Amino acid sequence: MISRIDLRGDALPEGPALRALLPRADFDVQAALEKVRPICEAVHHRGDAALIDFAEKFDGVRLESVRVPAEALTKALDQLDPDVRAALEESIRRARLVHRQQRRSAHTTHVVPGGSVTEKWVPVQRVGLYAPGGRSVYPSSVVMNVVPAQEAGVESIALASPAQAEFGGLPHPTILAACALLGVDEVYAAGGATAVAMFAYGTDSCPPADMVTGPGNIWVAAAKRYFTGRIGIDTEAGPTEIAVLADETADPVHVASDLISQAEHDPLAAAVLVTDSAELADAVEKELAPQVEATKHIEDRIRPALAGKQSAIVLVDGVDEGLRVVDAYGAEHLEIQTADAARVAERVRNAGAIFVGPWAPVSLGDYAAGSNHVLPTGGCACHSSGLSVQSFLRGIHIVDYTKDALADVAHHVVTLAEAEDLPAHGAAIKARFGWKVPESK
Repeated sequence: MISRIDLRGDALPEGPALRALLPRADFDVQAALEKVRPICEAVHHRGDAALIDFAEKFDGVRLESVRVPAEALTKALDQLDPDVRAALEESIRRARLVHRQQRRSAHTTHVVPGGSVTEKWVPVQRVGLYAPGGRSVYPSSVVMNVVPAQEAGVESIALASPAQAEFGGLPHPTILAACALLGVDEVYAAGGATAVAMFAYGTDSCPPADMVTGPGNIWVAAAKRYFTGRIGIDTEAGPTEIAVLADETADPVHVASDLISQAEHDPLAAAVLVTDSAELADAVEKELAPQVEATKHIEDRIRPALAGKQSAIVLVDGVDEGLRVVDAYGAEHLEIQTADAARVAERVRNAGAIFVGPWAPVSLGDYAAGSNHVLPTGGCACHSSGLSVQSFLRGIHIVDYTKDALADVAHHVVTLAEAEDLPAHGAAIKARFGWKVPESK
């Protein structure tokens, strides 16, 4: 059901050589880019009409309007199962607690007497948020996108999710109810690359956004790449991943269930166990079969995900070697199930989110830990972070110098300008002092 990679015995290679030994899904965003290009340009030139045509083509429903009417949001919330509402409200509450603490304050550095640099943090004005709606419905992604944008102070928030034929062309009612709970009343029935294009270009009904965030399939990732430079994006999210670093103290029942929990997302989902215990590897592999048989989405998602090239049990000589492997892998979600797990977690450098010990499974982070589940995939955790309040803020430097403070450093500015063969830069300083550079005090 799941392959093995044995890295015991020989010294582990460094950098790219180690990464090349580790499992990873095939996810060619560049190839998908050429397929989404005409879709994006159709939205550019035809606006809502293109969105309606694409909803009919991809989602099997002919829309009357892309914008979701306000009464549909109210109705969805009124009809929401009370238990689901309570769970969403608690998820929102915990996410607000965590994300509210992420907001930065302006800070002024007094470089010299009369000379200061202030960094202020300004939210983007308008964002387009995406909540997937393909194989599953993700109201949790609504929470994870909206809460940090709201806590950042974004003025205008719009959300898109695919049209559902089952619901008369509206997004899934649980998505709509989550929007209503969060006070988001600008919602569109648009999916995949068409939603990203709608936010990037704007259409008859939807003003353009400054930024687009949210998870999605390869077409969403390709559209984000297509519009990079025109709009801000969070990340080109690929298939979901879990890596578990475990030793002999881990419970194989827990580890197996956690691997399966991510495999049920998508047939390209990655489930990776890194362990120095062959006994644990055997026990986990034995535990997978009955747990898979007892769940849902077996043949279309879980089995192909676990059997795919992106999933494996990786055997290493010890926890130190395991840390090198998971750092090279840079997992979206990394569980540490070892002795002294908290200390081991402190040593991890590359992960979207780290889950410490047996009582912090990835599922907790997906819904109610307070952390954000929109995280970098495909090894991007080596250089990128998950979605946060900071994703929606821009740092702006405010430079404030008096005449005396400028005079004190003028000769250095002129010297550097001339060293770079940019004499007009120096002239802009000289002009302020009668074309004679003041001597520093």
